[in-house]
Amino acid sequence: MGDTLEFNEIYHESKGSWNDGRLRFSKQNVVYKSSKTGKVDNIPAAELSVATWRRVCLGHGIKLATSNGHVYKYDGFRDTDYERISEFFKANYKVELTEKDMCVKGWNWGTAKFSGPLLSFDVNDSSVFEIPLASVSQCATGKNEVTLEFHQNDDAEVSLMEVRFYVPPGPADEGTDPVEAFAQNVRSKADVIQATGDAVCVFKELQCLTPRGRYDILIYPAFLHLHGKTFDYKIPYTTVLRLFLLPSKDQRQMFFVISLDPPIKQGQTRYHFLILHFSKEEELKLTLNMSEEEVEKRYEGKLSKNMSGSLYEMVSRVMKALVNRKITVPGNFQGNTPGAQCITCSYKAQSGLLYPLERGFIYVHKPPVHLRFEEISSVNFARGTTTTRSFDFEVETKQGNQFTFSSIEREEYGKLFDFVNAKKLHIKNRGFKEKAKNNEYSDSDDDQHDAYLERMKAEGKIREEGDGSNDSDEETDESFNPGEESDVAEEYDSNASESDSGSAGDGSDDEGKKKKPAKKAKVVKEKKERKPRREKKQKDTNAPKRPMSSYMLWLNASRERIKSENPGISITEISKKAGEMWKQIGKEDKEEWDGKAEEAKKTYEKAMKEYRESGGGSSTPAKKVPFLSIRESKKKAGGKKEDKKRKSGGGEKEKEQGGNDSFKSREFISSEESSSDGERKKAKKAKKAKGKPQSRGKESEEEEEEAMTTPPSSAEDSD
Repeated sequence: MGDTLEFNEIYHESKGSWNDGRLRFSKQNVVYKSSKTGKVDNIPAAELSVATWRRVCLGHGIKLATSNGHVYKYDGFRDTDYERISEFFKANYKVELTEKDMCVKGWNWGTAKFSGPLLSFDVNDSSVFEIPLASVSQCATGKNEVTLEFHQNDDAEVSLMEVRFYVPPGPADEGTDPVEAFAQNVRSKADVIQATGDAVCVFKELQCLTPRGRYDILIYPAFLHLHGKTFDYKIPYTTVLRLFLLPSKDQRQMFFVISLDPPIKQGQTRYHFLILHFSKEEELKLTLNMSEEEVEKRYEGKLSKNMSGSLYEMVSRVMKALVNRKITVPGNFQGNTPGAQCITCSYKAQSGLLYPLERGFIYVHKPPVHLRFEEISSVNFARGTTTTRSFDFEVETKQGNQFTFSSIEREEYGKLFDFVNAKKLHIKNRGFKEKAKNNEYSDSDDDQHDAYLERMKAEGKIREEGDGSNDSDEETDESFNPGEESDVAEEYDSNASESDSGSAGDGSDDEGKKKKPAKKAKVVKEKKERKPRREKKQKDTNAPKRPMSSYMLWLNASRERIKSENPGISITEISKKAGEMWKQIGKEDKEEWDGKAEEAKKTYEKAMKEYRESGGGSSTPAKKVPFLSIRESKKKAGGKKEDKKRKSGGGEKEKEQGGNDSFKSREFISSEESSSDGERKKAKKAKKAKGKPQSRGKESEEEEEEAMTTPPSSAEDSD
């Protein structure tokens, strides 16, 4: 057995809400770290006195009691974990892990036992339920009743508001009242804040940004009292998670931030952070309301009776000694402004300061946000929405929440990127030029790296590649330009310029006025060669299926267990939950599933080899069906209509020209090569005759009679 035991997905109950985390047993101590708040419970091995194994709602749980009266309960173990934990406790802690069953009879009459910070309600020496007295906010008594009210947790879907106990009257000879004795036992351990005695010290009229206003802060040994003109807040030191001391960007002001869980409440508003604002120039002489011996004994040299210095130093020093937590300050990060350890930005339309810390980011002040590196999934440098002079910094957490800090000056880009890269955070858009992060910015927007533009370019390339196959199938019609050469002459196999000059040289003005202008010829564009369509590959249903990965094999085996542990969970939430569980699986378990996946892969390769040897995998290509495009069918239909118009138009023009049918306009020039040289000579003679109408001879009359009896050309008869 190793020196340590580690368990993931272990739950700790906090005021009615289950918070998951990691639990580690080592030879020196027991450490539990919450995934939500990051709070750490450290139990020295020498202080462990009792360890109990119980069956609870989330599988199995362990209850640890210490010699100084503290009790810790952790749930979420499997039945098979009992032997490993029991042997480890015997070998390293010299403590026996005992099994104890809970009473499930449903009786409401039993015995109330006070053991340390717990109130246990037992039936026949079996515990029915336990109440942590630290969760009690109020205790009231009646004639034969004691009513307990509890602190509320905003994260809990269902909260227990109060519990009433009926206490039967005791014997008449006893002088003590059993109801009062019961209530006194509860109050001694309950988290009921009572301002008894004098405050250790008082800070007058401190400026508070969250909640906004000026407050007198009274420091008591067990809690912090904020007294304002309108509201009062009492904050137990047990609810303080972290302390931050942050310098402002102008180096003349300081922020002292107190992180709270659970938050203080005012109506429907919750304040998770208490932010005090100080000026560095304010000085204070402080005298504690205690004797020097008592100060030395209680705070072990951390405080002295008389102190002097800056106001923010006095407040932070006193809070550090009373809360017994370290104060977090900015690390080595330096912004573009000399001496500044923060970045000016906006969050939710409010301007503030973003501080990169050694283990996270904190934003002040409205609303305050604290993000630890261990809960960050990825970061992204995005393009500013309003101007290219700034950029956005997006942070996505493992829970799926996204925080966008916008309007950051572009000069801060290189410093912030170097910091994020040094902390080994996952950056989504890492494809950029190296010179962009070295603060080499110029006035031109082309010289700087634009993360958003790079992403858009990449998406554009993918879109163009996807649409490239459809470009060859599309044809665009070109507009007709009269001044340019057209394809009309080639189409009708005649010289278009001669026909134009012939019509222009006509000497008859009256006939020129009666003639209608020739219609524009339709330009026929050369057809592009159509690319062959890709043949759709037919899927063979008899082919072996591809093997699943180790994760999918594990998911199929664990899906029913996830459903049973999380009743009512949706399909999407199952996948999300499974992904989180897979990340936290130990190395040995993953190697086991990797081995199964490797076996499945070998089986697939063997089956695929046999399948190919048997002649499988050959698929007949789809039969090509010839088809006519819409444009080609329209051209054919249009050709027939034009031929009909030519016939009807030709008859009308013959009448107008006085029977001279040898003249043909540009539209009626035959496109066939069958027109004889004799017909061309006749057309030239007709043009000359039109210039001299008074000297018509017998030859011209015979030619006209011959033209009247000549049948139409083959091009016009093709209809």
